This record gives sequence, C-alpha cells and structure tokens, in this order.
Amino acid sequence: MRRIVPVLLLLATPFASFAADWTMQPGSTLGFTASYQGEAFDGRFGKFMPQIRFDPTKLADSRFDVRIALASTDTKNSERDEMLRGAEFFDSKKLPEARFVATKFRALGGNKFAADGALSLHGISKPVTLAFTWTAGAKPVLDGQALLKRLDFRVGTGDWQDTDLLPNNVTVKTHLVLAAAAVTKPVAPVAKPVAVKK
Repeated sequence: MRRIVPVLLLLATPFASFAADWTMQPGSTLGFTASYQGEAFDGRFGKFMPQIRFDPTKLADSRFDVRIALASTDTKNSERDEMLRGAEFFDSKKLPEARFVATKFRALGGNKFAADGALSLHGISKPVTLAFTWTAGAKPVLDGQALLKRLDFRVGTGDWQDTDLLPNNVTVKTHLVLAAAAVTKPVAPVAKPVAVKK
C-alpha cells in the first residue's frame, strides 16, 4: 500500500561572522600630491565611491573597493585640471574611472594597517599598498596613504614623461569618515512540501 507522506524541505542558509560594512560620510576626501618643476601641488577627486568592509579583528574578511571618477579631479587650477583630464594624462573621456580593490590586509601594530591590492588605471592594473590608520568609534575614521609611480600607468605621455619636469612619484591620500551600513535581513526561505512515496 502506498501512502503520500508530506515532507517539508527546509533550506537553511549558514550564518558566518563577517567584517563590518561601512558607508562614507560627509567630510571624506580622496586626493593626491605631485609636483611640477619643483613646486608641489595638491589635487582632489570630487567624486569617488568607496565600499569598505573592515574589522581589525577580522582582517581575512575585510575588503576595499574604491571607484574614482577621473573627470572630477580638481587642483584649483582650471588649465592644469583640463590638462590632467585630457588624453596625455587621465584621458577621462575614454577611460573615465580608476578602481582600487584590496582583499589582503596586514596589521602593523596599534591602529595601523596595510591593505595590499591593485589599482586599475588607463587600462593597466598594478599592485598598490595603502597604509592606513583606523580610529574606532561610532563613526570610525580611516586615514590612508599610498605611493604611486604615474608612468607605471602611462599618466603623462610625450614630453610629460620627463621626470625632471614632472616627477614619477605621486602620493595619494584619503580621509574617510564612516558609519555602519544598514543591515539587510536575509529573507527566510519558503518551505516546499514534497511527496515521498513509501
């Protein structure tokens, strides 16, 4: 004799402990320092979008993903800004975005850390390390700095490859004021009855 026995298949989603997600708050900046003919100048990107997952006690689960709109560069000099956005430097019309992604983190002692990742710029991807401090609190603050070589990314072509005129080293600095990202609760799976023949 056959009976139809209803069985509920429960799809359980495993829960793990992950590093915290953070969103950028007002007061955050991303900029750079370079020099021209021995005179230093500062620049800033007006538009950038960082996705930050970080916990000093869960470095293996941490991740940085920062997208930068190159056309938003601002050095407080319109002629220089136009040149930087142009084809000889960022070529922002053709390649509008730079991106830094880091998935490996190291503790350097105290509240100092290093994020080892890759910067993609001008269609070129190179390893870059961001050294940063993490000031914990309700609104944590991340202050970071990285040293880049612009010619590795073909930033500055033609006569601008002359490092006596425009040095190869560029220092990138970031100051991020953060707040905890809203947590989206997982939707409970719907149990499905299945007929089992016996």
